[in-house]
Amino acid sequence: METTRRIRFATPEDAEAILSIYSEYIKNTAVTFEIEVPSLASFRDRIARITEHFPWLVCEIDGVIAGYAFASKHGERAAYRWSADLSVYIHERFHRNHIASELYEAVIELLRTQGYYTVYAGVSTPNPKSEAFHHAYGFRCLGEFKNVGYKLGEWRGVAWYELPIAEYGKAPSEPKSIRDITKNISTHF
Repeated sequence: METTRRIRFATPEDAEAILSIYSEYIKNTAVTFEIEVPSLASFRDRIARITEHFPWLVCEIDGVIAGYAFASKHGERAAYRWSADLSVYIHERFHRNHIASELYEAVIELLRTQGYYTVYAGVSTPNPKSEAFHHAYGFRCLGEFKNVGYKLGEWRGVAWYELPIAEYGKAPSEPKSIRDITKNISTHF
């Protein structure tokens, strides 16, 4: 039986399915430093707020959201505005299906089109799967903030990974909002 697989933009209506995936990471892992599962309403607001400017994509397999990835602001200061942070979460049932790399490819291509130059990923340590994934994808590890968070009874570090996605030039144009560029592209990838 052939499966139907598609990557598309997330909507606030996807919040319940996305939160179902994310809540397992919050409750059972140190992959995220979030400790309490947010309410559905606040998570829906989070999606709406992030998608005002950045891409948030889901991967559906036979109509079920199997994973998601999104970009967000890298830093508050104005000079950071050409950089973005990336996050990806995959439902345990769908691990090892290359979903994370497909989602990253689509998000990065959108960020490149928006006018971003560098993406970063913070990986809680130890996390051999995520560390290996980022290395294989071409990210460079910049270093680790040791013992920066405490979760599940242990001090945890965060390794920061960097991936240039565009050629650095002089006087870059302002990055465009995801809403500005989606007027001319498909909603599915």
